[in-house]
Amino acid sequence: MHKATILRAPAEEVYADELTRLAAADTGPRPEGWNLSPRAVRTFVLGDHELGVQQKFYGDDALIDRCVVTLMSNRGLLLVGEPGTAKSMLSELFAAAIGSDSTCTVQGTSGTTEDQITYSWNYALLLAEGPTQRALVKGPMYQAIEQGKVCRFEEVTRVQPEIQDVLIGLLSDKLVHVPELSGAESTVFAARGFNVLATANLRDRGVHEMSSALKRRFNFETVRPIADRRLEERLIKQQTAALLAQSNVEARLSDDVVELLVTAFHDLRDGVTAEGTVIERTSAVMSSAEAVAVGYAAGLDAEYFGGGEVGGEHVARQLIGTVLKDNPDDGKKLRHYFDVVVKQRAKSDDRWHRVLDARRELDR
Repeated sequence: MHKATILRAPAEEVYADELTRLAAADTGPRPEGWNLSPRAVRTFVLGDHELGVQQKFYGDDALIDRCVVTLMSNRGLLLVGEPGTAKSMLSELFAAAIGSDSTCTVQGTSGTTEDQITYSWNYALLLAEGPTQRALVKGPMYQAIEQGKVCRFEEVTRVQPEIQDVLIGLLSDKLVHVPELSGAESTVFAARGFNVLATANLRDRGVHEMSSALKRRFNFETVRPIADRRLEERLIKQQTAALLAQSNVEARLSDDVVELLVTAFHDLRDGVTAEGTVIERTSAVMSSAEAVAVGYAAGLDAEYFGGGEVGGEHVARQLIGTVLKDNPDDGKKLRHYFDVVVKQRAKSDDRWHRVLDARRELDR
């Protein structure tokens, strides 16, 4: 498929030029099986203006260092945090930088089975030939072990505990055993570079708690929401511009609109405004990723249903949908926010007056 027709290309394709420049300038020692040195992997995530590498993660730089160290070790890495804190993005970036393949992924669900993780069979060939390498269908973990890649395991706590525990042997013994095959073909030992990078949402804790044995085979790192509003504004402006450009949309979010968007998200996330007004926090996820989604949708709204200029009314309409999608009771909290906070700001700021105009949509 032509790259231009792909809705979302993997990180190793999106940032192919950056990875090439980093590899050419990379003189640091590389762990066996890695395409880049640990320093270059760090640079790929955190950016370097001189090399033309954009910053992709905004937050705790020391977290990135610890993650890279863990991925060099004999333990897996588990990124935990609230939804929308860039855990999946980070896992994709690490996999792309280390092994040039972020698609070796297990998407964890309540229905994930062991054969979706390790291997299964082409049953037509199995019946015709018996258990052979040709009939073997290699799952993501099998491929990662065989080729020395980082295997991403998304939403690991969504998976049934007995299926989660498949990872215990893989992380301990660093091999996959296929008892149906005989001789040397029955066991594949992990090539250097293999590791597991899993993610889990804090809101999913208790859904399927990981066993103590499995926890011991991971280093846990918590990815926290961005506390610095200026950093969050830079992230949202950068990512919404990229998404709108990909959709061939000319509308862009101005600095004032991005500031308004981030302010509203922090108000509802923190439960207190910059003016000191206390409001009820919503149960909906008010993460940076959700803010990007709201900004992107606001740009589309302005382009196709407005005059092409993104204003507070476009942000407000998309914000309402984001807040109300989880819990109907959040509607009362949002009405209070409009009536107390937005109404007061609208008296002296036209941006917020345009936000207030969307208040009527809450009563429909």
